[in-house]
This record gives sequence, C-alpha cells and structure tokens, in this order.
Amino acid sequence: MDDRDRQCGGGRVHVVAAADGEVAAMTSRLPVGRAVVLVMFAAYFLVPLYAAVDFTLGGSRRNMGHTLSIWTGLIHQDGFTENLMTSLKIAAVTVVLLLVLMVPTMAWLHLRLPRMRRLVEGICLLPMAIPAVVIANGILGAFKSWPEAITGSWWILVFEYVVLALPFTYRSLDAGLSAIPLATMVEAARSLGASWPVALWRVVVPNIRTAIASAGILGAALALGEFTIAHLLLLDTFPVWTDQAGQQDGEVAITAAMLILFLSWLLLMLVSHLGRGRKAKKPETSGKKQKVGTGR
Repeated sequence: MDDRDRQCGGGRVHVVAAADGEVAAMTSRLPVGRAVVLVMFAAYFLVPLYAAVDFTLGGSRRNMGHTLSIWTGLIHQDGFTENLMTSLKIAAVTVVLLLVLMVPTMAWLHLRLPRMRRLVEGICLLPMAIPAVVIANGILGAFKSWPEAITGSWWILVFEYVVLALPFTYRSLDAGLSAIPLATMVEAARSLGASWPVALWRVVVPNIRTAIASAGILGAALALGEFTIAHLLLLDTFPVWTDQAGQQDGEVAITAAMLILFLSWLLLMLVSHLGRGRKAKKPETSGKKQKVGTGR
C-alpha cells in the first residue's frame, strides 16, 4: 500500500490507497469464499432432504422405480385425516389466541412502557430455556381445576403452544413495531377521535401486517410440528401419529414428515411474498404523490 496526500481546504488529508493487485485479489477471493460456504450449507440441508424425498418415492426399491403410491395412499392410512385436522385446528386456535394476546400488549408496551421492554423480553424468552417437560407439568398444574373437557383434550395443547411460541412472536412484533413511528400514528388517530381499539385495528395492525404474518406462521409451524408435549400428555396429534406410524412403516412416517415440512415451507413463502408485495407498493405510492405535487 502507498500513502497519497491530498489538499482539502487548508489542511492535508492522508489517503491510503491499496495496490491494484491487492484489490483484485480481495475481490476475487470473496465471491469464491461465499460460494463455498453457500454450497456447504446447501449440501447440508438439501442432501438429506433429497434422500428423504427419494425414499418416499420408492427409491429404496430400485426394481420398481419411483412412484407416488405412498403419497397417494397416505390419506387412506388409519388416523391420518383425523390427526391432521386436529393439528390444523390446534395451529389455527394457537395463532388466533397468540395474536389477540400479544399484538395489543406489544403496542401498549412500545407506547406507554418502553422501559419494561427488556423485562418483558426476558419473560417471553424463558420458554426457550425451560425444558418442555417442565412446561407441560406447569400447565397441567395451573389448569388442574379446569374442566376435563379442556385439560383432557387438545385445548390444553393450545395454551402450552401459546407459551412456547412467545419468543418468536415477541421478536417478530417487536421488530415490526420498532420500524414504524408508532407514537405519531396513534396520536394522530386519537386526535381525530378514534378510540384505542379503533386506532389499534385501523392504524397499527395494517402497518405491521408482515410482522403479524411472520409471528402467525412461526406459531403455526411450531404447533404443527411439536411432538414432545403432546406425547407426554397422551394426546393424539399429527406428529404423534407420525411417530406411531413409523413404528410400523418407515415410508409412511417419512412421507408424513415431508408433508408437514412442505406445508411449513409454503407458509413461509407466503409470508415472504406478502413482505415483498408490501415493499413494492411503497415506490408507487411515493411516485403518485410526486405527480400530484408537480401538477399543482
């Protein structure tokens, strides 16, 4: 490297310039390193996924070739439809309860109690550090006086999954609320006569739509794939059915697991598409405002 002096006003600025060869070497090394890392990560995730999909298509029976018979016959398995619908109901109710609880709480926390955000964050992150067995026993102890229709059915799983999804929900909503001028929006809505529920529904929620969708998708994915707590409570869900089916037929279990994985991917792709669509609308809106201003 060589130092070059440049005059800037009345003083002298020392500019450190790298040699052309060093710059070329740096630019040539970086893409190669990134490509190697990407290939390694892709192989780490895609090779087992390919092996699982190939196994469900009959890849273990080379003399028969690939076939969709396992996928098409999955719906005719005993308990498949009932347990899948149960898991879908659990996921839907979990997402609704989670968002109804957390969206107003997070908005109020950002507006009125910003100093309590660290404390609430620590509380919401506790499920990541507490074992699932402890959470299951705690929920059962808290709801032991409730009717058997709740504690002995899939409703008890809803309350447990709401607790387990708190870390992901908090992170998603906190990022969404931190990215908007929340206080200004709410004050403007209140000054126009809107009540707090109306301001929350008509002003806050539309501006954090992507964050809400992300929190909902993560909660749904957790509810669809959770096995430990449902197994400990002796409740029938789709992951529990998958484990039981795997003891009799490994191909059916792998196919069911791939089905849940693909459903989760579709949900994540939907959230990503919603986020890109929302970002793409912003330049159009600003362009329209600029045209109106020039017309005046």
